[in-house]
Amino acid sequence: MYSSPRSKWLGLLYLTPALLFVALFTVYPLTQMIWVSFNNWTLISPPKFVGLNNFTKAFSDRQFWVSLTFTLKYTAIITPILMIGGYAVALLVAGNSPLQRFTRTIVFLPVVIGLGASSLLWYWLFAADAGFINTILRDLGLIRTPILWLGVNADVSNFAIIISVVWKVLGFGMILFVGAIQAVSTEVNEAALVDGASGWQRVRSITLPLTLRTILLVTLISVIGSLLAFDQFYIMTAGQPQNLTATSVFFIYLNSFPYLKLGYGAALSLILAVFVLLFTLVQMLATRRSHA
Repeated sequence: MYSSPRSKWLGLLYLTPALLFVALFTVYPLTQMIWVSFNNWTLISPPKFVGLNNFTKAFSDRQFWVSLTFTLKYTAIITPILMIGGYAVALLVAGNSPLQRFTRTIVFLPVVIGLGASSLLWYWLFAADAGFINTILRDLGLIRTPILWLGVNADVSNFAIIISVVWKVLGFGMILFVGAIQAVSTEVNEAALVDGASGWQRVRSITLPLTLRTILLVTLISVIGSLLAFDQFYIMTAGQPQNLTATSVFFIYLNSFPYLKLGYGAALSLILAVFVLLFTLVQMLATRRSHA
Protein backbone atom coordinates (compact mmCIF):
# COMPACT_ATOMS: atom_id res chain seq x y z
CA MET A 1 0.00 0.00 0.00
CA TYR A 2 1.41 3.39 -1.08
CA SER A 3 1.87 6.04 1.55
CA SER A 4 2.61 9.64 0.64
CA PRO A 5 5.70 11.46 1.97
CA ARG A 6 3.37 13.75 3.88
CA SER A 7 1.85 10.83 5.84
CA LYS A 8 5.34 9.48 6.63
CA TRP A 9 6.43 12.83 8.04
CA LEU A 10 3.18 13.09 9.97
CA GLY A 11 3.79 9.65 11.50
CA LEU A 12 7.31 10.66 12.45
CA LEU A 13 5.94 13.82 14.05
CA TYR A 14 3.61 11.73 16.22
CA LEU A 15 6.54 9.52 17.24
CA THR A 16 8.82 12.44 18.11
CA PRO A 17 7.72 12.82 21.78
CA ALA A 18 8.28 9.10 22.41
CA LEU A 19 11.67 9.18 20.66
CA LEU A 20 12.73 12.23 22.68
CA PHE A 21 11.61 10.54 25.90
CA VAL A 22 13.58 7.37 25.13
CA ALA A 23 16.65 9.38 24.11
CA LEU A 24 16.52 11.60 27.19
CA PHE A 25 15.72 9.00 29.86
CA THR A 26 17.20 5.78 28.40
CA VAL A 27 19.82 6.26 25.68
CA TYR A 28 21.65 9.20 27.28
CA PRO A 29 21.85 7.71 30.83
CA LEU A 30 22.93 4.34 29.42
CA THR A 31 25.65 6.00 27.32
CA GLN A 32 26.85 7.93 30.35
CA MET A 33 26.91 4.79 32.49
CA ILE A 34 28.97 2.93 29.86
CA TRP A 35 31.44 5.84 29.77
CA VAL A 36 31.69 5.97 33.57
CA SER A 37 32.28 2.20 33.75
CA PHE A 38 35.56 2.64 31.85
CA ASN A 39 36.80 5.24 34.33
CA ASN A 40 37.94 5.45 37.93
CA TRP A 41 35.83 8.26 39.34
CA THR A 42 35.07 9.21 42.94
CA LEU A 43 33.37 12.62 42.39
CA ILE A 44 36.20 14.09 44.47
CA SER A 45 38.92 13.47 41.89
CA PRO A 46 38.47 13.83 38.10
CA PRO A 47 37.65 10.71 36.04
CA LYS A 48 40.64 8.59 35.08
CA PHE A 49 40.32 6.15 32.17
CA VAL A 50 41.09 2.57 33.28
CA GLY A 51 39.61 0.56 30.41
CA LEU A 52 38.20 -2.82 31.44
CA ASN A 53 39.77 -2.77 34.91
CA ASN A 54 36.42 -2.25 36.67
CA PHE A 55 34.94 -5.29 34.94
CA THR A 56 38.02 -7.40 35.71
CA LYS A 57 37.79 -6.32 39.34
CA ALA A 58 34.10 -7.24 39.47
CA PHE A 59 34.67 -10.81 38.30
CA SER A 60 37.45 -11.29 40.86
CA ASP A 61 35.49 -9.66 43.70
CA ARG A 62 34.27 -12.31 46.15
CA GLN A 63 31.53 -10.06 47.56
CA PHE A 64 30.19 -9.48 44.05
CA TRP A 65 29.70 -13.21 43.59
CA VAL A 66 28.19 -13.56 47.07
CA SER A 67 25.68 -10.82 46.29
CA LEU A 68 24.90 -12.15 42.82
CA THR A 69 24.46 -15.71 44.12
CA PHE A 70 22.17 -14.51 46.90
CA THR A 71 20.13 -12.48 44.40
CA LEU A 72 19.76 -15.45 42.04
CA LYS A 73 18.81 -17.69 44.98
CA TYR A 74 16.20 -15.17 46.14
CA THR A 75 14.85 -14.94 42.57
CA ALA A 76 14.72 -18.73 42.14
CA ILE A 77 12.76 -19.15 45.39
CA ILE A 78 10.29 -16.29 45.14
CA THR A 79 9.42 -16.50 41.42
CA PRO A 80 7.63 -19.91 41.56
CA ILE A 81 5.81 -18.80 44.73
CA LEU A 82 4.52 -15.64 43.04
CA MET A 83 3.61 -17.42 39.81
CA ILE A 84 1.88 -20.47 41.29
CA GLY A 85 0.29 -18.52 44.14
CA GLY A 86 -0.89 -15.66 41.92
CA TYR A 87 -2.32 -18.01 39.29
CA ALA A 88 -4.04 -20.19 41.89
CA VAL A 89 -5.69 -17.16 43.50
CA ALA A 90 -6.66 -15.85 40.05
CA LEU A 91 -8.41 -19.14 39.23
CA LEU A 92 -10.40 -18.87 42.46
CA VAL A 93 -11.45 -15.23 42.02
CA ALA A 94 -11.74 -14.96 38.22
CA GLY A 95 -15.54 -14.92 38.42
CA ASN A 96 -17.64 -11.84 39.07
CA SER A 97 -19.57 -12.78 42.17
CA PRO A 98 -19.54 -10.19 44.98
CA LEU A 99 -17.35 -12.45 47.14
CA GLN A 100 -14.82 -12.97 44.35
CA ARG A 101 -14.63 -9.24 43.59
CA PHE A 102 -14.18 -8.48 47.29
CA THR A 103 -11.42 -11.11 47.56
CA ARG A 104 -9.63 -9.65 44.54
CA THR A 105 -9.69 -6.24 46.19
CA ILE A 106 -8.27 -7.57 49.47
CA VAL A 107 -5.46 -9.49 47.74
CA PHE A 108 -4.61 -6.53 45.49
CA LEU A 109 -4.69 -3.93 48.28
CA PRO A 110 -1.04 -4.40 49.43
CA VAL A 111 0.13 -3.64 45.87
CA VAL A 112 -0.84 0.02 46.25
CA ILE A 113 1.30 0.36 49.39
CA GLY A 114 4.80 1.63 48.70
CA LEU A 115 7.55 -0.97 48.96
CA GLY A 116 9.41 1.14 51.51
CA ALA A 117 6.32 1.49 53.72
CA SER A 118 5.60 -2.23 53.35
CA SER A 119 9.17 -3.10 54.35
CA LEU A 120 8.96 -0.89 57.43
CA LEU A 121 5.66 -2.54 58.37
CA TRP A 122 7.17 -6.02 58.15
CA TYR A 123 10.32 -4.90 59.94
CA TRP A 124 8.05 -4.02 62.84
CA LEU A 125 6.04 -7.26 62.55
CA PHE A 126 9.27 -9.31 62.61
CA ALA A 127 10.72 -7.44 65.60
CA ALA A 128 12.17 -9.93 68.11
CA ASP A 129 10.48 -8.60 71.27
CA ALA A 130 7.43 -6.53 70.32
CA GLY A 131 6.69 -7.98 66.86
CA PHE A 132 3.28 -9.54 66.27
CA ILE A 133 4.69 -12.61 64.50
CA ASN A 134 6.79 -13.77 67.45
CA THR A 135 3.92 -12.91 69.81
CA ILE A 136 1.46 -15.04 67.84
CA LEU A 137 3.88 -17.96 67.57
CA ARG A 138 4.57 -17.76 71.31
CA ASP A 139 0.86 -17.61 72.16
CA LEU A 140 0.25 -20.68 70.01
CA GLY A 141 3.01 -22.53 71.85
CA LEU A 142 5.09 -22.99 68.71
CA ILE A 143 8.13 -21.18 70.12
CA ARG A 144 9.44 -20.38 73.60
CA THR A 145 12.06 -17.79 72.83
CA PRO A 146 11.71 -15.05 70.19
CA ILE A 147 13.07 -15.80 66.73
CA LEU A 148 15.61 -13.30 65.40
CA TRP A 149 14.13 -13.01 61.94
CA LEU A 150 16.27 -10.25 60.46
CA GLY A 151 19.99 -9.63 60.24
CA VAL A 152 21.31 -12.63 62.19
CA ASN A 153 20.89 -15.64 59.90
CA ALA A 154 20.93 -15.13 56.12
CA ASP A 155 18.50 -17.97 55.35
CA VAL A 156 16.02 -16.89 58.03
CA SER A 157 16.26 -13.27 56.85
CA ASN A 158 15.69 -14.35 53.26
CA PHE A 159 12.64 -16.38 54.32
CA ALA A 160 11.20 -13.41 56.26
CA ILE A 161 11.70 -11.03 53.37
CA ILE A 162 10.12 -13.48 50.92
CA ILE A 163 7.02 -13.57 53.13
CA SER A 164 6.81 -9.77 53.11
CA VAL A 165 7.33 -9.51 49.35
CA VAL A 166 4.77 -12.22 48.54
CA TRP A 167 2.23 -10.35 50.66
CA LYS A 168 3.09 -7.15 48.80
CA VAL A 169 3.38 -8.36 45.19
CA LEU A 170 1.10 -11.40 44.84
CA GLY A 171 -1.91 -9.26 43.99
CA PHE A 172 -0.18 -7.65 41.00
CA GLY A 173 0.32 -10.98 39.24
CA MET A 174 -3.14 -12.09 40.30
CA ILE A 175 -4.79 -9.12 38.54
CA LEU A 176 -2.91 -9.81 35.30
CA PHE A 177 -3.80 -13.49 35.48
CA VAL A 178 -7.47 -12.68 36.16
CA GLY A 179 -7.56 -10.49 33.05
CA ALA A 180 -6.07 -13.30 30.94
CA ILE A 181 -8.40 -15.94 32.38
CA GLN A 182 -11.48 -13.76 31.85
CA ALA A 183 -10.41 -13.27 28.22
CA VAL A 184 -10.80 -17.00 27.56
CA SER A 185 -14.06 -17.56 25.70
CA THR A 186 -16.84 -18.91 27.92
CA GLU A 187 -18.08 -20.98 24.96
CA VAL A 188 -14.85 -22.97 24.96
CA ASN A 189 -15.18 -23.81 28.66
CA GLU A 190 -18.86 -24.63 28.29
CA ALA A 191 -18.13 -26.96 25.37
CA ALA A 192 -15.48 -28.74 27.44
CA LEU A 193 -17.91 -28.99 30.34
CA VAL A 194 -20.51 -30.58 28.07
CA ASP A 195 -17.88 -33.09 26.96
CA GLY A 196 -17.42 -34.10 30.60
CA ALA A 197 -14.11 -32.36 31.32
CA SER A 198 -13.43 -31.80 35.00
CA GLY A 199 -12.35 -28.46 36.43
CA TRP A 200 -8.69 -29.49 36.54
CA GLN A 201 -8.85 -30.81 32.96
CA ARG A 202 -10.28 -27.49 31.75
CA VAL A 203 -7.54 -25.59 33.55
CA ARG A 204 -4.78 -27.85 32.23
CA SER A 205 -5.99 -28.17 28.62
CA ILE A 206 -7.72 -24.83 28.02
CA THR A 207 -6.94 -22.09 30.52
CA LEU A 208 -3.20 -22.70 30.92
CA PRO A 209 -2.41 -22.90 27.16
CA LEU A 210 -4.53 -19.85 26.35
CA THR A 211 -2.96 -17.74 29.11
CA LEU A 212 0.62 -18.93 28.56
CA ARG A 213 1.79 -15.64 27.06
CA THR A 214 0.53 -13.73 30.10
CA ILE A 215 2.24 -16.26 32.39
CA LEU A 216 5.54 -15.70 30.56
CA LEU A 217 5.14 -11.93 30.75
CA VAL A 218 4.35 -11.94 34.48
CA THR A 219 7.27 -14.32 35.06
CA LEU A 220 9.63 -11.89 33.31
CA ILE A 221 8.32 -8.95 35.35
CA SER A 222 8.72 -10.96 38.55
CA VAL A 223 12.26 -12.08 37.68
CA ILE A 224 13.37 -8.55 36.80
CA GLY A 225 11.83 -7.20 40.00
CA SER A 226 13.64 -9.85 42.05
CA LEU A 227 16.98 -9.25 40.33
CA LEU A 228 16.63 -5.55 41.09
CA ALA A 229 15.53 -6.06 44.71
CA PHE A 230 16.87 -3.34 46.95
CA ASP A 231 14.36 -1.51 49.19
CA GLN A 232 13.23 -4.47 51.28
CA PHE A 233 16.77 -5.71 51.94
CA TYR A 234 18.12 -2.23 52.64
CA ILE A 235 15.37 -1.53 55.18
CA MET A 236 14.91 -4.94 56.76
CA THR A 237 18.47 -6.33 56.97
CA ALA A 238 20.88 -3.65 55.62
CA GLY A 239 22.84 -6.56 54.13
CA GLN A 240 23.50 -8.22 57.49
CA PRO A 241 24.90 -10.56 58.66
CA GLN A 242 28.28 -9.75 57.12
CA ASN A 243 26.74 -8.64 53.80
CA LEU A 244 25.34 -12.13 53.22
CA THR A 245 21.92 -10.62 52.47
CA ALA A 246 23.30 -7.83 50.28
CA THR A 247 21.62 -8.16 46.89
CA SER A 248 23.34 -7.14 43.66
CA VAL A 249 21.65 -3.73 43.61
CA PHE A 250 22.49 -3.22 47.29
CA PHE A 251 26.15 -4.02 46.51
CA ILE A 252 26.05 -1.57 43.60
CA TYR A 253 24.61 1.09 45.91
CA LEU A 254 27.34 0.53 48.52
CA ASN A 255 30.12 0.93 45.97
CA SER A 256 28.55 3.84 44.09
CA PHE A 257 27.53 6.10 46.96
CA PRO A 258 28.99 5.36 50.43
CA TYR A 259 32.34 4.27 48.91
CA LEU A 260 32.15 6.75 45.95
CA LYS A 261 33.41 4.15 43.46
CA LEU A 262 31.23 5.39 40.61
CA GLY A 263 33.17 3.65 37.86
CA TYR A 264 33.05 0.32 39.65
CA GLY A 265 29.36 0.78 40.44
CA ALA A 266 28.63 1.55 36.78
CA ALA A 267 30.47 -1.61 35.70
CA LEU A 268 28.46 -3.67 38.20
CA SER A 269 25.26 -2.09 36.88
CA LEU A 270 26.12 -3.08 33.32
CA ILE A 271 26.84 -6.66 34.36
CA LEU A 272 23.47 -6.84 36.10
CA ALA A 273 21.82 -5.28 33.03
CA VAL A 274 23.24 -8.12 30.92
CA PHE A 275 21.57 -10.67 33.23
CA VAL A 276 18.26 -8.82 32.90
CA LEU A 277 18.69 -8.72 29.11
CA LEU A 278 19.35 -12.47 28.99
CA PHE A 279 16.17 -13.22 30.93
CA THR A 280 14.27 -10.89 28.60
CA LEU A 281 15.59 -12.69 25.52
CA VAL A 282 14.62 -16.06 26.98
CA GLN A 283 11.10 -14.74 27.65
CA MET A 284 10.83 -13.40 24.07
CA LEU A 285 11.92 -16.73 22.60
CA ALA A 286 9.49 -18.64 24.81
CA THR A 287 6.66 -16.27 23.86
CA ARG A 288 7.45 -16.65 20.17
CA ARG A 289 7.37 -20.44 20.45
CA SER A 290 4.08 -20.40 22.37
CA HIS A 291 2.57 -18.10 19.73
CA ALA A 292 3.76 -20.38 16.93
